[in-house]
Amino acid sequence: MNQPLPVRWENVRADIAPATTAKAEWGASQRYWARGWRAAVLVFLPLIYLTYVGGAVNKYSRGAQALAGYGILGAFCLGYVALTVLVRGGEPFSARRFWPLYGLLTALLVAELPCARAPAFVLGLYLAMIGVAKFGARAVPIVAGLTLASIFVPAAVPSWHQGLSSAISNFTPIAIPVAALITFVVSRGVRDALELAEARAQLALLATDIERNRIARDLHDLLGHSLTTITLKADLAHCLSATEPAQAAQEIAEVAELSRRALAEVRAAVSNYREVTLAGELARGRELLRASGVVAELPTATDVVDVSHQELFGWALREGLTNVARHAHATRCTVVLTASEVEIRDDGVGSASAASDGNGLAGLGERVAAAGGRLEAGPLSPRGWRLRVSFGPAMAAPA
Repeated sequence: MNQPLPVRWENVRADIAPATTAKAEWGASQRYWARGWRAAVLVFLPLIYLTYVGGAVNKYSRGAQALAGYGILGAFCLGYVALTVLVRGGEPFSARRFWPLYGLLTALLVAELPCARAPAFVLGLYLAMIGVAKFGARAVPIVAGLTLASIFVPAAVPSWHQGLSSAISNFTPIAIPVAALITFVVSRGVRDALELAEARAQLALLATDIERNRIARDLHDLLGHSLTTITLKADLAHCLSATEPAQAAQEIAEVAELSRRALAEVRAAVSNYREVTLAGELARGRELLRASGVVAELPTATDVVDVSHQELFGWALREGLTNVARHAHATRCTVVLTASEVEIRDDGVGSASAASDGNGLAGLGERVAAAGGRLEAGPLSPRGWRLRVSFGPAMAAPA
């Protein structure tokens, strides 16, 4: 079997559709504020404030000038909506389109001044909000320029009959920076919410990938050992069927028992409630080696091993003894247990090449690394193979 690829962040694509409808609905709900009807409210609701400019046109203009003022106001509304959608959409060519539209809106503000006078600077609120939405904190010069213009331009036009103190008392110079600040806070919050939604989607995909790898690793460890034992026992029963039918029947009965046990283990692994014990793996390993015709030198007790290491050592025994039975062509296998180490040695010739092609050692390596231990696997001189898992001081011990 091929070695599974390690899970990496760069392999997790955020644009992959979630595997279930529930995940898709969850992802959509995370973007609800930014892309639902609330987004339309954020765009169109501020336009209500332009009625103040329309009232100023009605107050200060008559005839054709009034019609021009209303037309300019309508054009500004359309331009504002188009530019806002462009900025929120983040299109690749938005920067190229932004400045012509933004310049057009600025020109419309200037054109509205003769028709609405000082209230025309209300349009500056929208220019400030768009600038902040596009550039963030870098829009400070734009906001400052609009605020200062709303103060000094009305004071500089005598026909509007407003002095500097009257212009400052107008709410527009205050409203422009306040609107810019609110836009900055809202846009930052929306961006953070979208980034959080994407991060959660990536975590969900990563968790799925990790769980898939865990199940693949566990199934390999469980079925690899069990199916190897079943195959060997079935071959042994076939050989004995002609000369020793009673012994062959016993081997077949054991094959049936192993099959039932393997099925239970697979179900338990899928449910994440599988249990591997060191004592159980020693017993299974002794039976596996006997069926393979390998002389087994295995310890009879496991109490010497630290309790925290027993399950991991059980996985190591399962992998190591399965490889001996499958690939080593060995005549003898020895297992040594200490409080912080398990070592499996054989005198065969086939473990090295076979182990390098499978994913069993890779899965065992993941388990050992997660537990903070060290895995060593390699050939012995003049022949044989050794698998060693160790913790603590034993990690630094020479081979």
